[in-house]
Amino acid sequence: MSEKVLELKNLRTQFITKERTVTAVDHVSYHINKGEILGLVGESGCGKSVTALSIMQLFRNTSGKITDGEIIFKDKNIVNNSHREMARIRGRNISMIFQEPMSSLNPTMKIGTQMMELILKHEKMMSKSEARALALSMLEKVGIPRAEDVMNEYPHQLSGGMNQRVGIAMGMSLNPALLIADEPTTALDVTIQAQILELMRKINEDFGMSILLITHDLGVVAEMCNRVVVMYAGKVVEEATAVDLFANPQHPYTKGLLASTPVIGKPIERLVAIRGNVPSLSDMPAGCTFAPRCDLCFDKCEKEMPPVFHIDGANGLRKSRCWLVEGNSTKAEL
Repeated sequence: MSEKVLELKNLRTQFITKERTVTAVDHVSYHINKGEILGLVGESGCGKSVTALSIMQLFRNTSGKITDGEIIFKDKNIVNNSHREMARIRGRNISMIFQEPMSSLNPTMKIGTQMMELILKHEKMMSKSEARALALSMLEKVGIPRAEDVMNEYPHQLSGGMNQRVGIAMGMSLNPALLIADEPTTALDVTIQAQILELMRKINEDFGMSILLITHDLGVVAEMCNRVVVMYAGKVVEEATAVDLFANPQHPYTKGLLASTPVIGKPIERLVAIRGNVPSLSDMPAGCTFAPRCDLCFDKCEKEMPPVFHIDGANGLRKSRCWLVEGNSTKAEL
């Protein structure tokens, strides 16, 4: 059995104000194995990024709060960790690459200074010269040319792709067990996207680092991921190996996502679109949240939220939150 690096158990994250409570992550459960790349996919607003922020507990000065469930890291539930305890974990054990590299780097600090600050925060016994040498070597490992010069430059002097490489270098500086990459290539052009993805794959292979890859790009998932978790309206609706998911999707939402993705070499007149929109998190349907958009919907779907059904896949156990697979399931969980 593969060793689990991180496991979410019935995680619920809500944004609570005087006017209303919005549930952005609704009792989500999945795990990430050691050395694997797990893809987390879904439309904008489905809860992918909030799940990542929940793992890192980056809700300070917001109305966001984890209100239920567990986040198991190194056999310990870190949900109730203090801010100081989480600060020790961030960067050292779990790192995160953000969607927009310029927003995660301090524009007033040189690249080398930012990297050394992160390293010295966690490596108290390391000298400044040793921290600088480590930062320089990490920039070189992620393929940044003239790394010595880049150490003395500011983020605005670098391209988006170079800043993203800096973010990856910072993320892996302390060899964390888990790297969370939240839409790491969205703001980059196609050529740079390919380079960044290849870099992440190499990091995974060379260091055995687990990666949670958050994306809406199924092409990226097919190329990069071992397993895939599909989210919709704050819930997990399907989980499978990447091979099984693409060969035989079990949830209508997943089928819709795949049908709406163009395939190279396959002529099309018009892309298939999933009708309707993701429901408002403050006004969810009574039954299955995907029912209003589903062409396979029947009466039970509109009245009852389906549990997560466990079914056998060609390459291992898979899960689907859909009444259509109930007859093929071996187990169901709420």
